[in-house]
Amino acid sequence: MTNKFLVIFLFIVLYATNGFAQFWTEADEDLIYRRESVYGINFNTNGGLIGGVSFKHARVINKFMFHSFSIEAVNVKHPKESRYQNISTGSSYIAGKSNYLYVLRPQYGRELVLFQKAKEQGIQVNFIPAIGPTLGIVAPYLIRYEYLNGRVATEPYDSNVHQLSNILGTGSFTESLSQASIVPGLSVKASVTFEFGTFKNNVTGFEAGFMVDGFTKEIIIMEEADNRQVYTSAFLTFFYGTRK
Repeated sequence: MTNKFLVIFLFIVLYATNGFAQFWTEADEDLIYRRESVYGINFNTNGGLIGGVSFKHARVINKFMFHSFSIEAVNVKHPKESRYQNISTGSSYIAGKSNYLYVLRPQYGRELVLFQKAKEQGIQVNFIPAIGPTLGIVAPYLIRYEYLNGRVATEPYDSNVHQLSNILGTGSFTESLSQASIVPGLSVKASVTFEFGTFKNNVTGFEAGFMVDGFTKEIIIMEEADNRQVYTSAFLTFFYGTRK
């Protein structure tokens, strides 16, 4: 399934849900909140132990549909990353890594209520298709390297210059980020949320789904490995927030 097909599919879904929203235009007395704001911690198949963080704001269209505005920041890792340790310094590094990839995703979608919970108990299940721009923040992987003359330098890793045995550790996060470049692209998401909560003003739950990020060029994360222009991932986000 290509990224182009996924984008077309998502527009079809959004068009269909828009028609569904127009069908339910009458006021509904059972609607107990008009908007919600939730914060989440993301776990995904590209992100290691903790993938990133997210924020979502939803506003009511009717009892069965909401506007969904979200922003997510995640760290994308290459599947071939392996961490090694310098015995003399105790510091660790990833052999062959060229760049960090951080992804910032602002998205707009529709949140369709599949199963609605009772006012202060039960589980609510929603379906969310969403689309938006994606910004790939590509920061060089800096290493602290000791040359044969004893000089220690902090510089981007280059397999043509650096011997793994002479790597003392890695450079600072802020120094790496100060040298970052931006690669734009497009993101597409399809997910299902399961919402819990015993109080009408609070919401907790999790979101599970599938994400596609397509960039305008190939992003080099590992120097001597296959790198990609399109990244797919499955994800799980645990969230907590409030409703009004």
